[in-house]
Amino acid sequence: MRTRARAFPIFVLAVSVAVLGGALLSQYWGRLAPCELCLKERWPWTAAIAISVVAATTSRRPTSPRIALLLAAVFVIGSALAFYHVGVEHHWFAGPSACTAAAGTPTTLEALKAQLLHQQPVRCDEPAWVLFGISLAGWNLLASLAMAGICLAMFLRLRGTSSRGIGRRIA
Repeated sequence: MRTRARAFPIFVLAVSVAVLGGALLSQYWGRLAPCELCLKERWPWTAAIAISVVAATTSRRPTSPRIALLLAAVFVIGSALAFYHVGVEHHWFAGPSACTAAAGTPTTLEALKAQLLHQQPVRCDEPAWVLFGISLAGWNLLASLAMAGICLAMFLRLRGTSSRGIGRRIA
């Protein structure tokens, strides 16, 4: 059990680096420009990397249940952001006006210039890439939900073992 608890932050780190690395590879190597919501969806993965690096490098004991719970909360937030983006793509929700508003026809040169300067290059409500009918935001939602579930399961497991260990020491 101690080995699993020690390996947990390293597992979270590896998955988070893979997901965030995949997003960056698709952006820079695959030429898929991210929209405003795509960039926000990267924040929880970055936070998970920071938390898991600190947990893996500073603790000499197995992972604390609090770290697992904190990571679960980070991935729940990531799931909410991804769900919102999927909803914007499916037109269930109104997205940010900067990247989803339909552009009106400018009537003056100044209006055209203002429209061009304030227009986002990528729309949030149009998926840039789809695999098996699921957009990148959808895949992010699935990955975030899976990681939230894994982190919550680890929290429950660690909490259970720590409370049992306390009972053994007292008895």
